[in-house]
Amino acid sequence: MSIRTIKDMDPRGKRVLVRVDFNVPLKDGRIMDDTRMLAALPTLKYLLDKGASLVIMSHLGRPKGRVDPEFSLSLLKDHLAEITRAKVIMAPDVIGEKVVALARGLKPGEILLLENTRFYRGETDNSVEFCSELAELGDMYINDAFGAAHRAHASTEGIAKMLPSAAGLLMEKECRIFDEILENPPTPFVAIIGGAKVSSKIAVLESLRADVFVIAGGMAYTFLKTQGCQIGNSLVEIEYVDTARSFLASARERNAEVLLPLDHVVGSDFSTQATPEYVDSVDVPEGKIAMDIGPKTISAISRLIADARTVIWNGPMGVFEFEAFARGTLKVAQILAECKGTTIVGGGDSVAAVNKFKLADSIDHVSTGGGASLEYLEGKALPGVSVLKE
Repeated sequence: MSIRTIKDMDPRGKRVLVRVDFNVPLKDGRIMDDTRMLAALPTLKYLLDKGASLVIMSHLGRPKGRVDPEFSLSLLKDHLAEITRAKVIMAPDVIGEKVVALARGLKPGEILLLENTRFYRGETDNSVEFCSELAELGDMYINDAFGAAHRAHASTEGIAKMLPSAAGLLMEKECRIFDEILENPPTPFVAIIGGAKVSSKIAVLESLRADVFVIAGGMAYTFLKTQGCQIGNSLVEIEYVDTARSFLASARERNAEVLLPLDHVVGSDFSTQATPEYVDSVDVPEGKIAMDIGPKTISAISRLIADARTVIWNGPMGVFEFEAFARGTLKVAQILAECKGTTIVGGGDSVAAVNKFKLADSIDHVSTGGGASLEYLEGKALPGVSVLKE
């Protein structure tokens, strides 16, 4: 998809309204992970170096249209000043006369950080009135919030229709990488798709033209059931059995290989206290719940990835949030980190996994979008991207 980018604009001496994704995890008012803030830094620095002043807007958490100090962007002000090395002024609100005055008083190189856009219902309602008030704050608009691009909100979509607008460097990079995955990935192309449910991932499976599909996580047991395997008490979506069978048939017609779990790590109940037991069989014993892939499956994945030129991973291999069942996800993350081909990780849980195991720096691209990357891979048009089309 061809979109207008920041490089098509001249921000010199302009007030630039920048939508970023600063929806960072907080604990006791402190930032626990600043990855999303750092991801926006190239765009912010680019604009500041060009002599622009910035009006930055973002959401944080889900305050549901009301002011909630727990989700105030003022908690991010000092860290933003530290990473940008710029003067950062905290706005008392998102819109209003005081905010307009502060925006108009900005000097080149200065930043005005707006309050949480979701303190107003006009944000999620994408109201024209709210968009108009936001538009008063800048001369042009840059959207660098890929993680929020699947939402047709005022600050991600509506505002782009009221000001000269373009994509930031992060947004441009995310779209370029996912476009290549969908349209012309270097082959062999391996897609590793995990997670709990077929229903949430079937559209991704059907849209990717991979040479090899690795299907794991809870969703794999619906696929195994179609092949007559015993799955014990493992997760299954009966209403998606036919869908799973149809996908396997279409993959065979395209000569695409599909790897399903060859062995399992199981537990008697779904809890952190469950004792892991290894099952050296494709069948899951009666009364047991499959909660991770076993060593045979891990070895098979390693062999498939060895010669891959493109690998995309979306969704964990098991219940990686339970320490006893995290090994499969960890091993796949390590295999990707050592892969010589281009590696892309998208989807909230997969990104959480590579971050948890401190392997993100060894992956070529770790997407900042959870729901956005999933919808992009499904081939859906993202409102925050479509509005920036050339």
